[in-house]
Amino acid sequence: MKIPSPDTIRDYVRQRYGAIAEQSGAADAGGCCGGAPQRDASACCAADESAKAAGQSGCGCGSGDAAAAGGGCCSGAPGASYASQLGYSVDEQAAVPDGADLGLGCGNPLALAGIKSGETVLDLGSGAGFDALLAARALAGTGRVIGVDMTPEMIAKARRNAAKAGAANIEFRLGEIEALPLGDATVDLIISNCVVNLSPDKPRVFAEAFRVLKPGGRLAIADVVATRPLPDALRAKLPLIGACIGGASLVTELRAMLAAAGFSAIEIALKENSRKVIAQWGDDPAIADYLVSATIAARKS
Repeated sequence: MKIPSPDTIRDYVRQRYGAIAEQSGAADAGGCCGGAPQRDASACCAADESAKAAGQSGCGCGSGDAAAAGGGCCSGAPGASYASQLGYSVDEQAAVPDGADLGLGCGNPLALAGIKSGETVLDLGSGAGFDALLAARALAGTGRVIGVDMTPEMIAKARRNAAKAGAANIEFRLGEIEALPLGDATVDLIISNCVVNLSPDKPRVFAEAFRVLKPGGRLAIADVVATRPLPDALRAKLPLIGACIGGASLVTELRAMLAAAGFSAIEIALKENSRKVIAQWGDDPAIADYLVSATIAARKS
């Protein structure tokens, strides 16, 4: 099978997540195709018109190739909210406006980040602003947070959410994480949640992250990683790439990319219990044999 070109992947991801942003809710989208509570279960399904246009089946656990709304849509389980499963406290979930959490993450990078007073924090692929807003809250009025996202609809939604939250120390910039709209050595901490896997040029993402970090700056990422090589059948389908499945890199590859970019103190910790959630992302539970959520930490010396 032919792997889509980088431009094709970027265009698809931008269209897909733009459509998700335009929907009214799925604030707890872990239940979009599963059993967890949600405000608007139609959001994830309606958002994947791009998959249907590409000849895929659109939304639905059990609906074939789609695994509908990247990362969270088909990942819910009865009981605790999807955000709770990822490690966010009830207080954190209540601290952001409705619609800031679209359930598109695969972990909690803030638990790894160790945010310090006065820092400048950058969120790669900030989406509707969930993690960025929580980072701003953790700074307690000191420092600032910058969210970067390539989807205009997500940027607009994040700005509205920041206004609702009354967060003055946060801004959202339109841009690609492979070409960050920031100067050199301007950031203390970079966070990201289930976004880097979507990039067709991960070495460039890490090179840009290294560039904008100050000496001593840290990287704290939650993402999906591959523990064995993905079959071309998974890597070649745009809906699976957009659903945080087809673009996952091997742990060894990620470690090599980070080292090549200049990072040190690289730590990649696999969350084996996440396989139960990942098994629900599509109609084939076997994807959990290949994928697992992980936390990725590194430092710029």
